[in-house]
Amino acid sequence: MTSFGTADLKKMFDAIAAAIEADKDRLCQLDGVIGDADHGIAMALGFNAARDAVAALDAATVEPATLLNTAAKSFLNAVGASSGPLYATAFMRGAAAVKGKATLAASDVIAMFQAMAQGIKDRGKAEPGEKTMVDAWQPAAEAATAAHGAGKDLAESLGIAFAAAERGAEATKDMIATKGRSSRLGERSLGYIDPGAASAVLVIGAIRSSLAGYHRPR
Repeated sequence: MTSFGTADLKKMFDAIAAAIEADKDRLCQLDGVIGDADHGIAMALGFNAARDAVAALDAATVEPATLLNTAAKSFLNAVGASSGPLYATAFMRGAAAVKGKATLAASDVIAMFQAMAQGIKDRGKAEPGEKTMVDAWQPAAEAATAAHGAGKDLAESLGIAFAAAERGAEATKDMIATKGRSSRLGERSLGYIDPGAASAVLVIGAIRSSLAGYHRPR
């Protein structure tokens, strides 16, 4: 059995920030088609701020929930755009899901992941099919939960979630945006991946790679 602690979640935020930074220009290009061309910049600002804030915490004394709440506050302070409240809510919901736990079992990580996805959905008041990051996050969370329930280990479950997120993001090409700034384009938003869904794939991929790579025996 494996467990994950605050130090592992610090590495998770390192991985997310690095993934977003590496693909920042592509995210801005995607956003330039149906938005304000700043999504990559906003996401990089948010996750760099979250990474720096959690890096300052003492992993030996701070519980995962505190780390996630710290990430939420720092992300929101750094990003005033729509993605700020969405990811801040995600991390706060994730924190609530693991409150009081010093270390996280695989089932706790899945619960955290599911809570994050639900937080984004609730805060954005979005449903699948509306060409938003929910089109990546919700199928990923459902896939992770189902895989874990079927007896898959965490690495397998998160791998299945990542594949579901990729499919969900790709599917946004065939959707007409009904939320946010891109909704004003109507049918002109067809044919393009939603930038929020694209960045969600990066976040989910980094969660998968970091937690699969940094687990250790209980």
